[in-house]
Amino acid sequence: MKVIKIVSVIIALVLMGTACASPPTTEMNNAIAAVTRAENDPDAVFYAGNTLIRARDALNRMQAEADAKRYDAARSYAAEAIAAADKAIADGRAGTIRARDEATALVQGLPSAIAETDQNIRAARGAGLDLNFPALNHDLENVRQDTSQAESFLSANMFQDALDMGRTAQSGLTDINLRLSAAALAVSRDK
Repeated sequence: MKVIKIVSVIIALVLMGTACASPPTTEMNNAIAAVTRAENDPDAVFYAGNTLIRARDALNRMQAEADAKRYDAARSYAAEAIAAADKAIADGRAGTIRARDEATALVQGLPSAIAETDQNIRAARGAGLDLNFPALNHDLENVRQDTSQAESFLSANMFQDALDMGRTAQSGLTDINLRLSAAALAVSRDK
């Protein structure tokens, strides 16, 4: 009789232990939802790709631990996946704000830089510098078109495209001004 009681207690403890060890389905579902949300956030994908990779990795580890019935580890990886997904979304927003601010400053500064370069070309022509003025004017027109495109991108909230096109325009202006400077320097050396 005593042996039966001991066996019954052991069986009851084993059953209670297995009943308590159930998969953390709520936490796992929340992790899957958080990572999916981050993967569908274009800003997170563009500006926080590495953090998104960590979230996906934690999600994969969570699933592996749950499959191996190591539910505490699965719960821990679920929390890690949620934290990384939330961070990816926050980093994506921050990246977008930085790109917007940088693009705005760059694009807004281009018209005055174009006007200054146009004046430099006119001054060089008036000074009789040996330059290919039709080519310079053509290049300046390309810069104007790039600037217009950058402004369109900025208006459409396509900040990275606005930055890229603005940098192209800025590079074109730099090239024109370097040619003007080189020509002026050559004349001053000849004197």
